[in-house]
Amino acid sequence: MAELKEVTDASFEADVLKSDKPVLVDFWAEWCAPCKQITPILQEIADEHGDKVTIVKLNVDQNPNVARDYGIMRIPTMNVFQGGEVVKQIMGAKPKRKLVEDLQEFM
Repeated sequence: MAELKEVTDASFEADVLKSDKPVLVDFWAEWCAPCKQITPILQEIADEHGDKVTIVKLNVDQNPNVARDYGIMRIPTMNVFQGGEVVKQIMGAKPKRKLVEDLQEFM
């Protein structure tokens, strides 16, 4: 089980925008309790479906530029990027079943 990759303002373009498969970016912060609740769920989804979708985390406190550029006002917010564009936005903590449902079209 590989740890979910952390992306930064500096690595965002290479890791997310130029990826050849869909990337779910979890916008989170250390102080956000719901963000911490969904991390193990996202890890499970990554372990089960990592061949089809990449899941990464971006700390909004440490990387404010990307969060600002994509208008992230609430966390947790999860954006799915495909071909360099946001193709889906999921807001708030959800149970695994619901997250898998939301991501079905990418898996």
